[in-house]
Order: sequence, then C-alpha cells, then structure tokens
Amino acid sequence: MAARASWKGFLKLVDLRCPVALYAAVSSADTITFRTLNRATGHRVQRRFVDEETGEPVDAADQVKGYQTGPDEFITLEPSEIAAAVPDSDKTLTVEAFIPCAEVDDVYLDRPYYLTPSDPVGREAYGLIRDGMRKSNVVALARTVLFRRVRTVLIRAHDAGLIATTLQFDYEVRSAREAFADIPDIPVQGEMLDLARHIIETKRGRFDAAAVHDRYEAALAELVKAKQQGKPLPRRAPARPGKVIDLMAALRQSAAASGTTSGTAGGAADRGDDHAAAGTEAAGAKRRAKTAAKAGHAATSTGKAGIGKAGIGKAGIGKAASRPAPKPAARKPAASASAAPRKRKAG
Repeated sequence: MAARASWKGFLKLVDLRCPVALYAAVSSADTITFRTLNRATGHRVQRRFVDEETGEPVDAADQVKGYQTGPDEFITLEPSEIAAAVPDSDKTLTVEAFIPCAEVDDVYLDRPYYLTPSDPVGREAYGLIRDGMRKSNVVALARTVLFRRVRTVLIRAHDAGLIATTLQFDYEVRSAREAFADIPDIPVQGEMLDLARHIIETKRGRFDAAAVHDRYEAALAELVKAKQQGKPLPRRAPARPGKVIDLMAALRQSAAASGTTSGTAGGAADRGDDHAAAGTEAAGAKRRAKTAAKAGHAATSTGKAGIGKAGIGKAGIGKAASRPAPKPAARKPAASASAAPRKRKAG
C-alpha cells in the first residue's frame, strides 16, 4: 500500500500473533484548502501567540498548558507531566471478545482504518482470523494504545482484509433518549400510512458511493477555475420559497409523482422485479377484493380502486385518491357484504 501507515504493531488472539499495520481508510487530503493572505501584499500571514493582557508575543519555550478552574484561574501542567499520563503501549492490538456484527450501534463508530499484515510471515495467521470471523458472522473487539489513548477497536472482515474502526468513548456519545424526548408520539395509520408506504416502495434503490457528491467542494472548484481563467463567476439562482401545504396533500402529490419517476438511492435506479409484480393487475384485484370484504358495498371517497393496500395497482395510489369515485353498478339494496367478493370472483 502506497499510503503511510498510521500505526504498526501486532494483532493478538490468545497465543496467535501476527504483525499488522493500520492505514487511514478516509482522507481529506484531496479537498480544496485555502491560505490566509495579506490583502495588500498578497503574502501569506503567520499566526502568533500573544499575551492576552500585554499583547506581547510569547515564544514557544514559554508556552505551557493550563486547565481553567474559574475566572482567570488556571492549573498549569508541564509537558513532562502530561507525557507521564500517557498509558504505556506494547504495540499490541489484543482481541478481547467476538460479538454479533449488528450489536454495536453505528453511533459509536468513529474512524475506520484498513488493517493489513505488515510482514509476509504473519499472513497465514492473519487469514485465519479473517476467515474465522467471516464464517462465524462476528466482529472482534480489541484494545490498544492509539495516539496516546487506550482505544477500543471494532475489527471486521472486509473483502480480502480487515477493517478496524475506533469506537467513540461512552462519555462522548449523547443520549438518544434525551435527544428525542420532545418528539410527540403521534400514531400514523390509515390512508396516510398507506400512501407513505407506497412512496417508499416506488423510491427503493441501491447505494452508489459515486453518487455521494460533495456539492460545496464542486462549487469551490468551479469558482477557483473561473477566477484562474478570467471567466465570469458562477451565480446561484435564487431559491423559490416553498409552499406550506397539508401533509395529506403532500403525500398524495408525491405518490402521484412517484408513479412516473423511478426511485433511486445514491443514484442507482434498480428496484427489481418485486416492485413490478406489486403493480400488476392481479395483485391489485386481490387487494381490492380483500378491502371490499371488510368495507361491504358502502361507497367511499376513494372510489373502487381504494387508497389503502388496494391502491398499489395499475393505476397507482395517488391517481386513485385524486379521481372521483365511479358510479356503482345497480344492485339490490339488500345485498350483503359477503356478496361483493363473490361478484368480483365471478367476474
């Protein structure tokens, strides 16, 4: 691997050891960066630490760390004292447990690294650990000293290698219960839920990493290129104020639009044959018969097609909701609810 290793040591499982190296899986090296310049001269400027009271520059040798305990009150710590608090490192990534893959909540995942063998001698042991985890469908929890802290690392099999992801410390993760405490529990059901399900089904897709596009980075590149070539600077079109509409109306409009547009996730537009089968006339007729059996012969505002599960038919839920109900065929007033499905079946 051409990149420089962030850490080198040993992966240890009981008495099994193999030399490994960590390489950063993500990098911001290719993002656009700017330097601070003197507008008058065009020269780069430098940052200097100055005394807050006197305004005089402070040399690096005279700078010391301080922990604030009150207004203008600090406890100073010498570099040697801070260094003594760093835990000793034996450069060993020790596996402590194997757990199910989905047991660790994603909110605890911090930074991923590629964990690779750093010496040909340890490749066999490395492959044994990798294949054993893959076949057992588990991930490993390991500990080591990384960047002056004892870190817990989640190790999982990935392609031909392993990915080691550092985990957030417990005190760093905010409580989800506190974050969601003010969200009211509003039950959603009936037509609204059926419309939402229909929209979700029509917008199913597949993840495409290439479609995770940084628009801000692209806009900065376009801006720099335009200034470099002396071209007019790109201008953003003013945003139109959005209309505040009823939630049900918005769902119906989205359902109608989803019937003519393909749903994608990350740029992929492949929903599979199961969605096409969901829209066949046979599936629609079956669902309409089930709805009719429950509702009887009473006419509803959604018409014969219905809004619930019966709406996922050839016409689509959105269209069925917006059409006026067709006039029912002449029938005897005393017809029972059970007659409706038999009549449909005979037809």
